[in-house]
Amino acid sequence: MNHAGWRPAASLAVIRARAAMLARARAWFAAEQVLEVQTPLLSASAASEPQVESIVVQPSHRESMYLQTSPEYPMKRLLAAGAGDCYQICTVFRDWESGRLHNPEFTMLEWYRTGFSVAELQRDVDRLVRTVIGDLRSLGPARQLSYREAVAACCGLDCRTASRDDVAAVLNEHAITLSAADDADLDTWLDLLVATVVGPRLGLDGPVFVRDYPASQAALARLRDDGDGWPVAERFELYLDGIELANGFHELADAREQRSRFERDLRVRRRRGQRLVPLDERLLAALEHGLPDCAGVALGFDRLVMSALRLPSIDAVLPFPIARA
Repeated sequence: MNHAGWRPAASLAVIRARAAMLARARAWFAAEQVLEVQTPLLSASAASEPQVESIVVQPSHRESMYLQTSPEYPMKRLLAAGAGDCYQICTVFRDWESGRLHNPEFTMLEWYRTGFSVAELQRDVDRLVRTVIGDLRSLGPARQLSYREAVAACCGLDCRTASRDDVAAVLNEHAITLSAADDADLDTWLDLLVATVVGPRLGLDGPVFVRDYPASQAALARLRDDGDGWPVAERFELYLDGIELANGFHELADAREQRSRFERDLRVRRRRGQRLVPLDERLLAALEHGLPDCAGVALGFDRLVMSALRLPSIDAVLPFPIARA
């Protein structure tokens, strides 16, 4: 066996800078009186979203389990139990994800604020990001765009009226194709458009928050009327240097609606031939018990280190990415 790749991919200077950023994050949460928690890496259930694939593990003498793709579900169980504002810095795992911005094993910073609106959580994220980056680089002022505004500005499309063919035409102009296109719904096409055309143009002169996603992309977020009679999801994503750093929600607390969304995800998975995963019945029970009004956000810590140090890929901030694991 060739052991030439024993050295870390990240330099020791980057590893030290990363450690300092983690320390600043924990100090910020301590000053804000947000409780640090830990939840299991293994779960009997898995994320149902078709775009997220869990890694299956097989412990001895029991059924298959799943490495967590996010600590969201157990953290919401803690919130329902009365934990209050809380955060977690943890390793999460996602199958199939590898590339300049992806590694199957990565670090997520996730936190929840009770009584916060989406706008208040965005300000929280902006403050945290600036604190954690510290003097590694300066950031311009944060801006906001609606999802509709971002797609229109970058592509000239109205996401409310665009068809799959309209989106495909823009992607074709950028030499981007979607595999299994005949089976893809409009949201899948829009996801690809945002990931490859819209997102890389955002946050080049400072943080940009994209808010008011289509209702069909609500995931675990609440819905509201945008004022023009259109339902939108109360969620946002943060972009910096053309990279998506964070994804935040005004958290859905309706157990019946959440179950309906999970089941809709499973129908999509079945149609696409993806693995059917067990739903998190404990999360649904916690929602039945009562989730406090809260907003939560997941931030990719490795990507934040990339942006802070202006590094070209996630491998440059990981001691041992998948190729050297």
